[in-house]
Amino acid sequence: MTDREFACTVNGTKVARRDVPDDERLLDTLRWRLGRKGTKEGCRTGDCGACTVLVGGRPTLACLTLSHEVAGESVVTVEGLHDDPVGRRVQEAFERESALQCGYCTPGFLVALTGAIKSHPHGAGERALLEAIGGNLCRCTGYVAIRRAVASLGTSRP
Repeated sequence: MTDREFACTVNGTKVARRDVPDDERLLDTLRWRLGRKGTKEGCRTGDCGACTVLVGGRPTLACLTLSHEVAGESVVTVEGLHDDPVGRRVQEAFERESALQCGYCTPGFLVALTGAIKSHPHGAGERALLEAIGGNLCRCTGYVAIRRAVASLGTSRP
């Protein structure tokens, strides 16, 4: 344990905890201490993207990030996308195009795409969006429906 306080904002809510060990990964803090179970543990090695969250607006792999590294930052998990117009638009595209099967990887795709769209104020084209999800793996789909969802977002602006 640590006496150092861990404080950040998760999905718009300020959180402060003293029970977060210095070596705890953000993935574990989000899932087990803060109850944000939408962030998935896929590989714990940064290879699959299932744990992608936005930290300060940037897509970040929660399995490779220590919780204390995000102190003072704004963290958005897949649960927080519902309150975000861009996040809702991405979710609707995945739903419309049936771009999921088991759904385990879906949170990482949704968060990464939301971050990519928001990071391109003049619009993110299909190629930029596909590059943004290049590190996200899915073991169930053939990526065809995911590509359709990305294409349906067109040149997306925040």
